Formats: sequence, C-alpha cells, structure tokens
Amino acid sequence: MRTDFSPEKLSSRDFYRLLTAVVVPRPIAWVSSTSAEGVDNLAPHSFFTVASVNPPIVQFTSVGEKDSLRNIRATGEFVVNLASVSLMAEVNATGTNFDPEVSEFDAAGVMREPSLTVKPPRVLQSPVALECKLHQLLPMGDCTLVFGKVMHATVTSEVLDGTHPRIDQLEPLSRLGLDEWGALGEVREIKRIRKSEWPGHFRPGSAE
Repeated sequence: MRTDFSPEKLSSRDFYRLLTAVVVPRPIAWVSSTSAEGVDNLAPHSFFTVASVNPPIVQFTSVGEKDSLRNIRATGEFVVNLASVSLMAEVNATGTNFDPEVSEFDAAGVMREPSLTVKPPRVLQSPVALECKLHQLLPMGDCTLVFGKVMHATVTSEVLDGTHPRIDQLEPLSRLGLDEWGALGEVREIKRIRKSEWPGHFRPGSAE
C-alpha cells in the first residue's frame, strides 16, 4: 500500500516539505559572500552538489531571492565552506533572516579568514573552503541555481590522509526534513562492479 501526493493538489509549501523529507540527506553549502557595500554574508543552502568535473564547478540553489544570491549577482564571487557537526549551532544561526546590513559572521560569532582568490572571507573554523567565481545563474521556477567555478580549494591539514580528506575527520552535517539534521553515522564501502565481473560479483543486499 502506498500514499500518493500530487503537486497539483498540495500547496507548494506542503510539497516542498515532502520533497525535503525524502531527498535526503542533503549536503550543506555554507556560503559566504560580500555585498557591494562590503557587508559579509554567511548562509546555509541545502540544495548543493558538484555540477562539473572539468572545469570544476559546484552548484547551489537559492530558494527565493536571498542575500547570498544578491551579493553573488553583484560581485560574482563566493566561498562554499564545509558545514561540520561541531559548527551546527553556528550553521543554524546563520540561517536567520537578518537584514542585509547585518553580517551573520558577527551575529553568530563566526571567525573570518582571508580568501586567496576572491574577496568574500572564508570561515576560519570550517575544515574545507572552496573559493568560487560565478559561472552562471539559472532561474528555475521560484528558485535560482548558482553555478560557481572553483578557483581554489583549501583543506585543514589535520583532516588529510596524504592528499585525501578523511570523511570521519570532516564530520559533515546534512539537512533532512522539517528541523531535522544529520551526522555521518556508519560509513560503509562497496566497490563499483566492472562489466567484466558481472554477474558473479553481484550479491543483492551485500555491501562487502
């Protein structure tokens, strides 16, 4: 038995709540930007992914017209900072709808550090920062997709195994439905199956 939901019969808000409860977990782009007037903005966006490998482009979605979008449209620059479990309170606080002249860095007590290739500052406490130049803005319904070319990446050395970031050290936050958040939990490994190995290596239900 299943329960059916139609976007034509539900309000957009109710269907949005359904989508965000089932499209999970969602990584968080903790986006820092600077307004044309010089105010540093910091906000979490949970519609976030890698959009292109070469060139390296990341993408997040602005739901509605928010300060991040206005700043990026005006200046063409932003930073995606990794939102980790230890910074959950700060990440949540920077989602508050402050007026544009208020810096979330200052309101939430988040420390800045200078970026190397863009004007907006990085989050000092975040273990990863991706400095981006605007590649494209794509309107989509009542949202805007923001594509940024990664100009520089920096990772805290302590979380690296050689040059590879250790997921257990990054401790990324994720967004779920309602006011729910996710942490890493159990990490499982399974190798991708080559065509030459099919079907002998496929055992349904196995992650070994």
